[in-house]
Amino acid sequence: MTPLPGISLTDSKDPAYDIVVVGAGPAGLMAAEQAAQTGLRVAIAEKMPSPARKFLMAGKSGLNITKKEPQAVFLSRFYGKEKLKPILSEFGSTDVIGFAHKLKQEVFTGSTGRVFPTSMKASPLLRSWLKRLDSMGVTLLRNHKWVGPVESSNCHLFEAFGKQISIPTKALILAVGGASWAKLGSDGTWVGQFKEAKINLTPFTPSNAGVQVAWSNYMKPHFGSPLKNSILSAAGIKSRGEFIITSTGIEGGAVYELGKAMYESQTAQIDLAPQIEITQLQALFENRNPKDSLSNFLRKYVKLGAAKRALVFELNQPIKQNPQDLAKAVKAATMPLLGAQPIDQAISTGGGVSWDNLTSDLMLTACPGVFCAGEMIDWDAPTGGYLITACLATGWWAGRASANYVSANARL
Repeated sequence: MTPLPGISLTDSKDPAYDIVVVGAGPAGLMAAEQAAQTGLRVAIAEKMPSPARKFLMAGKSGLNITKKEPQAVFLSRFYGKEKLKPILSEFGSTDVIGFAHKLKQEVFTGSTGRVFPTSMKASPLLRSWLKRLDSMGVTLLRNHKWVGPVESSNCHLFEAFGKQISIPTKALILAVGGASWAKLGSDGTWVGQFKEAKINLTPFTPSNAGVQVAWSNYMKPHFGSPLKNSILSAAGIKSRGEFIITSTGIEGGAVYELGKAMYESQTAQIDLAPQIEITQLQALFENRNPKDSLSNFLRKYVKLGAAKRALVFELNQPIKQNPQDLAKAVKAATMPLLGAQPIDQAISTGGGVSWDNLTSDLMLTACPGVFCAGEMIDWDAPTGGYLITACLATGWWAGRASANYVSANARL
């Protein structure tokens, strides 16, 4: 990339920063902290006016920072787990909890093992974290958009306040996110710089997104209704939990847990009454009073709410009245799917920088001194604390590796 006219922040022979981190999300902030702990001069360049906007958005519904469960089970939740295993073994759920405690944020563990700050918010943790980074001498450069080139670790261009600024540095850590929630800063525009450098990427796909369903007008009164205690299954994988009926399909934890199995399937099955065995349900229908309407019977004896009853009728047209088919309509209704919701509506994305392009230190093999962290790398996981844990862990790993790189090169 040919540098455009601009200004230099400092003389390249004596850079103001040993390491520049691009992106002020959890991965970038953690990378900066680890690098700064070694005594190096560190700056974080964030293209938005304020840091960690997506992190703050996640905290609005209760900030789930990690999940307490056996390590083997924890790792099984990740796509790309073999490459992540050594990283998450060094910085896992216990370390996330310890990290929160060091920021003086108390946490609690819910009944399912999910860990939350007692405040249930992201803002107190973020404020404490930024204060600590400031005390360590880390500089936060707001409204600084990285424009490349990725091939160099020594000098990078940024668009800031209507000018193009050149910032020399000894190493660069990219923690620029995936391609969802563009309005919060994670827009995937960095892909252009990587393609220009001929670095292969795995195409981005929606993850932790709703799936599209072509509802009839019959379902309109139930848009926005939550469905609890249901089991979804696709491609032989099951998920028990809650989801919401939307105007374009369904979304929620039970959907996200199925991930690609849901997005790549043409149909899913739904059990609307997992508390009742199908044989018991069939017996109930066999004893049904002919005077009872089906809807009333489902309400009184199967204990289905209005939205669940609506799904029984929506997904089983025409309704067959024999007990076997009625039991199946409740326990194994087939839902036609039209694929995942658009990528910008996804909580996260799959795809990104291929592991083949990275060393074990998360440094780009084609670009010595340039490291990657967070969601921009090709790994994936459901919601439930896994995403934040892996972002923190890869930031922790890249921050330490970049500091080692700078120190090793200083001795040459």
